[in-house]
Order: sequence, then structure tokens, then C-alpha cells
Amino acid sequence: MARIPSEELERLKVEISVERLVEAAGVALEAAGKDLLGRCPFHEDREASLVVTPTKNLWHCFACQIGGGPIDWMMKSKGVSFRHAVELLREGADLPTGALKGGRIRVLPPPVCLDADDQALLAQAIDYYHERLKQTPEALAYLDKRGLNDPTLIDRFKLGFADRTLGLRLPEKTRRAGAEIRSRLQKVGLWRASGHEHFNGSIVIPVISERGEITEVYGRKINDNLREGTPLHLYLPGPHRGVWNGAALSNSKEIILCEALIDALTFWCAGYHHVTASYGIEGFTADHLTLFKQCGAQRVLIAYDRDEAGDQAAEKLAKRLLAEGLDCYRIQFPKGMDANEYALKVTPASKSLGLAIRKAQWLGRGEAAPIRTAVSAPQAATAVASETAAKAEIPVPMVRREPEAFPVPDANVMLDVAVPCAALPASPVPSPAAVEVDAPVRDEESVIELGDRRYRIRGLKKNLAFDVLLKVNVLIARGDAFHVDTLDLYSVRARGSFIAQAATELHVHEDVIRHDLGKVLRKLEELQERTIEQTLKPSDPAQAIPPEEAQSALTLLKNPKLLDRILTDFTRCGVVGEETNKLIGYLAATSRKLEAPLAVMVRSSSAAGKSSLMEAVLAFMPAEDKVQYSAMTGQSLFYMGAMDLKHKILALAEEEGAARASYALKLLQSEGVLSIASTGKDPETGKLVTQEYRVEGPVMIFSTTTAIDHDEELLNRCLTVGVDESREQTRAIHQLQRQKRTLEGLFARQAKSELLKQHQNAQRLLKPLAVRNPYADALTFPDERTRLRRDHEKYLTLIDTIALLHQHQRVLRTAHQAGQTIEYVEVTLGDIEVANRLAHEALGRSLDELSPQTRRLLELVTAMVDEACKVNALPRAAHRFSRRDVREYAGWSDFQVKMHMHKLEELEYVLVHRGGRGQSFVYELLYDGAGRDGTPFLMGLIDIETLKRAYDQKKEHREMKLETPGSPRVAQLEPDRCEPESSPQGSNTSTLHAAPKKNGRITAQEETAAVASYPQPSVTAAVV
Repeated sequence: MARIPSEELERLKVEISVERLVEAAGVALEAAGKDLLGRCPFHEDREASLVVTPTKNLWHCFACQIGGGPIDWMMKSKGVSFRHAVELLREGADLPTGALKGGRIRVLPPPVCLDADDQALLAQAIDYYHERLKQTPEALAYLDKRGLNDPTLIDRFKLGFADRTLGLRLPEKTRRAGAEIRSRLQKVGLWRASGHEHFNGSIVIPVISERGEITEVYGRKINDNLREGTPLHLYLPGPHRGVWNGAALSNSKEIILCEALIDALTFWCAGYHHVTASYGIEGFTADHLTLFKQCGAQRVLIAYDRDEAGDQAAEKLAKRLLAEGLDCYRIQFPKGMDANEYALKVTPASKSLGLAIRKAQWLGRGEAAPIRTAVSAPQAATAVASETAAKAEIPVPMVRREPEAFPVPDANVMLDVAVPCAALPASPVPSPAAVEVDAPVRDEESVIELGDRRYRIRGLKKNLAFDVLLKVNVLIARGDAFHVDTLDLYSVRARGSFIAQAATELHVHEDVIRHDLGKVLRKLEELQERTIEQTLKPSDPAQAIPPEEAQSALTLLKNPKLLDRILTDFTRCGVVGEETNKLIGYLAATSRKLEAPLAVMVRSSSAAGKSSLMEAVLAFMPAEDKVQYSAMTGQSLFYMGAMDLKHKILALAEEEGAARASYALKLLQSEGVLSIASTGKDPETGKLVTQEYRVEGPVMIFSTTTAIDHDEELLNRCLTVGVDESREQTRAIHQLQRQKRTLEGLFARQAKSELLKQHQNAQRLLKPLAVRNPYADALTFPDERTRLRRDHEKYLTLIDTIALLHQHQRVLRTAHQAGQTIEYVEVTLGDIEVANRLAHEALGRSLDELSPQTRRLLELVTAMVDEACKVNALPRAAHRFSRRDVREYAGWSDFQVKMHMHKLEELEYVLVHRGGRGQSFVYELLYDGAGRDGTPFLMGLIDIETLKRAYDQKKEHREMKLETPGSPRVAQLEPDRCEPESSPQGSNTSTLHAAPKKNGRITAQEETAAVASYPQPSVTAAVV
């Protein structure tokens, strides 16, 4: 039984007055403060024990200990069920009330006439079910869930719903009239001897003949969670009679035959109107066969369920039809599916069902017989339709034109043409109905004029999904009168309300608005399909570039000194110095086109220019490839669109603003995808269900920070660069700021936009190719710490990015293997040389335990201490200094000095001593000056000349052994230590010389890192 919507119950509780109901029952009420008192009619009440509270619309009897709202009063006073009480209140609450529980004559008007004949009685009951369906959201939701949402479907086929309210409107069964009408309903099959409706809780689909008689009724339960043994499919008792949709079959010489009416409705909604259904696998009747022959059908497409029973029934039926001279084909759905399930899973249904039809399997022997026609196919179709219309007593309905029943030959071929069925065994996919309606689109709205009525539609572009919602704002105007509303055009209830109100406002008949709305709906579907296709069409940014701009960008990419040109253009755009940082930032942003992009974090003190550096790099990138935020919440990344970040740059103004999203950022950088399970409402049932949200990567992350302490998990996923905070850099920035105010600076500002456009177009011209590194097996990398596993991947990605950037200067190669094709570009030694130089800066700084600012302060403190020791002739261990000394020498603020000195204290670069004045403190410098040149470096990278010789020897099928010297930049080849080719080890290892001491000590980790685990240049893959 269908559930009464909670909205309807709340409406009745609010709109129906309990006070009016009580007074209608003959109870006199007297005011007592905010309440009303009266004598309860449900017991002998000598005192006023019935209390009515008008403000809350409630009643209560203290003697009976019962009470409630309007529905409860109606149930108690009338002695009826809850549903019956609701129906009474829906019809009107001011009905006269007789003796309590005495004469229970139904006050609801009966939907059937007592003196009607059986056919009229059946038709009246079907009409009642039809109206109940339109008023039952649960039943409408079931149809929508099954994909049966064509706006004309319910009215065209008189679909209905049996919600168990028919019996509430009949006279009591204890009365003569009630017993007679129930007996009549039982005779026609709508009532059971048990006193229940036969189709209770079912969608009702009548089979109506061309004369308008109801020959059969099919019912489908809308709830599957019924008690065991309850049938889901119901028919009228007795033999099956009639053929569903028989009138439409005369328009086609091809008929689609389904197993059930729900499947047939699915085909009909998808545009295949030449469809009917058996009454189950054994339900093909003589009426079907007779009609098929009368229509002149030439072939039948059997669309039974794809299960064992359906296959056997289809084979059995095919033998019978072939014997009658009808060609038979079997529509093959996926195993275990029926037509409705297949159409729901493979959308849009018109295309998926059309594909199944075209691939229908011939069930006869040999090849399918050709179809002969006396005229060309298009003319034949017209002739058949005209002949049918002439014979019929009623006009042919103006619906979308049916697809041809057979393959359409050349229009010029005439008379006695044999068309082989095997070439195209079934109908083509029907084209959408041609809606001859002009709908110019301007300023995000469409305007449709039909006669003297003008429709303005807004919000269509928000509907980017088929068969879900078509929620738009519709304004209809006629002269000075108008009506406007926002509604879902796929909702029968919303359309009905709009039609009724618009007809009243415009003073026209409802049928006029209903006919208009059908045209508007189909035109909007056409526009929606066009919009969705345009949205889903993969866009190539390179195609949108004007030819002259594309040539300019291509010239830039083909520049032999491309990296130098990039640095020069940064300077021309107003970024001085920071040569390495600019290049690392540009390459990292370009790596978004790879499957595992780099991530960059710019660290500096406040006002040092970290944000300016990031903005400068981002300005060189296309707008469509970058997403910028100032801050992010913890869950914000999970609820982005699935493809909103794929191969894009995610720029964060401050890493602290995204601290709560750090977990998501780490996952996105490492895994390349985010997914979260969240609770949400099912749009069909309204129940809470688990929904999955997924965001696809990869994404390049670009962020800045002023903090000293960071999330180590996030930091080791990034390349860390530090802004130059030297006085020389400050002077250069000041000089540039002054130059911007000159005449040359003003002209340079105008040329900047053209320069940035050239680089943005160059980025659009870069193809996301694969990168092959023929030197990969010969590369080396340090391995003394586990985090170097990630840093090694960054190093290789840096090489790949440089090669990708130079793709227009290289030969693009193609490889084929196992049916797969890969287009790639190859790495050169020059790429590795540049990557090594950048890796020393980026990875060397990333591996440094001190931030760039802290390292800078350490260098200043060391210089200060050395000068003081030289002047005072003191050993370093005897010298003491305070934070004030550091502030005066470095010129830094107290906050900066305090913060960075605390970090040096924690890492034991300085030692704290108690001062001689109470609670003051002084420091001793423990740092011995290792790496005082301030140049970051990364030990273990192979020298380019060594790599070249190793690669050349590999070509000659020789093996070699390398040893990495202590220099962080050079590794020399020692051929006298090479092992012979017969070495059983296969690849050689090399020893690392002692690393520079930190603070005068060698750590235990450095002492044990004597043997490198990374492979030395012994290449096994063939090089092309």
C-alpha cells in the first residue's frame, strides 16, 4: 500500500481546524483561557473534560485519556481507519456528523456507478486508478526509477495506481448497495473474495482495444519487500484477451515483442513505438498472431528476458511465428538482463536499445529472406501510414515519426527491389522528433512563441544530465497576462499544477497549455542534448589559438636556448634574480602534463617575495590549467568535480591556510586520486545512502609558507625552494621598482601581456607525451635515508619535464607492443645536465634540516663570531653572544631572531648558557662551518661525462663499474677497476667517500652508509 506523503499529513493537520470538527459533532465549547472546554461525546461526560487548544490545533479528553489532531478526531468520531480519515479530510472537513459509530455510510463520493455495465464499471475503476497515480508521489517515483518518465506516457496509456482507497469510497459491505457493487467488481476481476482490491499496491496498466474497450489489466507491485509468496505481477482472472498498443503496430511492418508490459513501455519511451508485449513467457495469444497478420507485419523482434526461461520461450515462439511466415529475430540483452534493466544501465536508452535492435540475431534457418517493396523505402513508409490513416475511424495522433521497419535502400531505386535483411536486421535508432519551433537563445534564456503565447525559459544550462531533472524557470505571457513558475518539466505533478494555474491566468483552455508545454519540453530536450554534447566534447586548447599566435608560441618552443629564453622573459616581466627558483617553478608547473607531477613549496620570511615568485610562475601558465585558493577546509578537496583538478595546478597562497586540508593534499600528491564515502539522500527514495565522491588527479601543487616547522609528510613530497633574502637582491628589487615608473617601464608593462600570452599558448601546444629515458639505468642517487625514495622520483620527474618541454625540438617516436601504441619523446644528456644542476639546489635544500632563513641566520652568526674572535683573540668555544648582538649584526627583527635561534638551539648548532644578570641567556656557537659557502648540494649524482662514456660502453655491450668520489658534483670513471664481463654479480656497486662532517661530527648513519644500493651504469635494455 502506498504511503501517504508526510507533507500531505502536515497540511491536513495545519489547515483543518479541530475546533470546527468538534463543533460539527454537536459539542458546545466554552472559552477557558487559551483553551476551549466541552463535554466529551465518547463517554457519559457530566463535566467538561474535553479540552481543545486552538493555538496548537489539538484536542484531549482527560477522562478517556485520548486526544490528538484533526485526523485522530475523524478516526474516533467516525470509527474509520487512518487512511479513510485522511480521505474524508481531503474531501472536506465540514461534513455533517451523525450518531457516533452508528450509521457508517461512506461520505466519500464513489468513483463507480452502481447501474453501470461490466465494461463501464471496469473503465470507471481504471479512471479512478489513473487519477490516484497522479496524486501518489511514491508511485510516480517508481515509474521514474524504472525510466518510464515520458511526459505523455501516463495519459496515453491510462496508467494508474491501486492505493487501497477504492474500498473507502464504496458503501459499507454490510449494506445492500455495498455488497452489490463489490460483487460486480469481483466479477470483472478488480475485487477479491477476501474483501481486498486485486491490484492493491500495484501500478495498473490497462490493455485498451481500438474500440476503447478494456480487454486486460496488468498490475506490477511497486514494493519488492513483500511477504514470501506474494506475486509481483498480476492480471485479471481468466484468459488473456487483446493486444497492448495494437493501434500503433499498423504503422510498421516490424514489431518488437517484449515479455512484459514494463519492458514494452521502456521501448516506447525510448522512441520505438512499434512495440507490444506478451503476457509473460507463455502469454503469446491468438489475438497477437491475428493482429500481426492483419497489420501485414513481416518480421518480429523477440525482446524476452535474457535468462534460461526467456531464451527457451523465445526459441519456442520463433518456431511458431516462422511457421506462420513471419521472420523472427532475437534481441540479445546482456546475460540475466531484461529490456528495462538494460536501458537503465546503458544510457541513453534510445541509443542502447537501438544498438541491441540492430544486432538482433536471426532465428530462422539459413539467411534472412529479403523484403520486397514496390516503391522506394521512404515512399513505402508514407504509403503505409496514409493507408492506415484512411482506414482508421479516428485521426492518427501526431507523435514522433516511427523508424522504418526495414533497411532503407537508395531513394532512387524503385520497383521490385530486394533488400537483404542480413545487412541490417532491424530498425535504425529513431531520430529525435523534429520540433518545428524556433527557440532563439540569448542572454542565458530561450524564447519560444506559439500563436499568441510567448514562453521564456531560463536555467536550462544547469541541467547537464539526461533523464534526471529538467528544472527550469518558465514564464508564459499572453498580452498583458502572464504566469511564471520554476518547475521540473519531467514531473507530472509539477506540470499539472503549472498548466492549471497558467490556464487560469491567461484565460485559455488547459488543453492549449498542455499542448504547448509538450512542444516546449521536446524543444528544450533538443537544446539540452546539444548543450551536453558541447560540454562533454573534449576540447583541444591548441585549436582555439589563432594561427599567428600559435606560430609565435611554436617559435618559442623551438628556440635552441629555451631555458635561457624563459629566464630572460621572467626578467622582462619584472622578476629579477632567483634564476634557479624561477626555472624550477616553471618546470614544476609544466610537469602537470605528466602522470606524476612535481610539487613546489616556496619558503621565506615575510615580505621576502615568495608570493610574487609563485604569481610570476603562474602568470606564464594558461588560465584553464590553474586553480588558486587562499585557504581550504579539511573536506573541500573531496567534494570538487571529478575532473576539476586533473592535470592542473593547485596553487595555495599560504600553506597555513590549507593546514586542515593537508591530509587530502598528501593523498592527492602521492596517490593521484581522492575518494570519500559520505552519507546523503537518495533522490528517488529519500532514504539515507552511502555516496562516493571521487576527485581524479594528477595535480601539481604550488604553495608558499613562512613557517619554520612543517608537516614532514607534506614537505617530503615537495621540492623546497628558498627566496634570496640577501641585501644585493633587495637592491636589485628596489632598482626594478624604480624602473617601472620610467617611460621604458611603462612600455615594458604593455609588452608584458603579449609576452605572457605567448608563453601561455606555448603551454597549450605542449602535448602530454610519455617520456623515455635511455640513460635511466645508468643514473645514480644517494640512498642513506628512506625519504630519498621519494626524492629519487622527483629527480627523475625533473628530467622528464625538461624533455617534455623540448618536445618540439625532438623527434617524436612511437612504440607498439601487444596492440598498444605509445607516443613518446626521449631524454638527452643535456636534459640530465640541467636536471643535475637544479637538483643540487632544489633537492639539496629539501634535504637540508635547516630552512633557508635559518641557514642564512646561521651563516651570519658564524661570520659575527669569527670577527669577534679575531678582534678579541679568543677561541670560538670561549666566545659568548646574545640575541641582541645577533639583531644588531644581522639587522633582523626580534621575532625573526628569536624564532630561528630557537631552531638552531634545538638542532644543537648553538649551546645556551645562563648569563651573569639574573635570568638572561647567552649562546655559544657549536657549528664548525661545514658548507659555509651556502651552496646547496646533493651527493651521489653521476657526472654527465661519466654518464656519456657509460652509455657509449653500453652500446658496445660492455659493462663498467663506477665509483662516486667525495665531490658532490663530479664522479670520475676508473676503467682500471672495471670487472670483466663474466662477473656473476651482473651489476656493480660503488663506495661513497666520507661525507662532510656536520658540527665536527660524523653520524653513525654516515659511517654505515659505505655501500650504495642504487644501481650503477650497467644497462640491460636495448636502445633505439
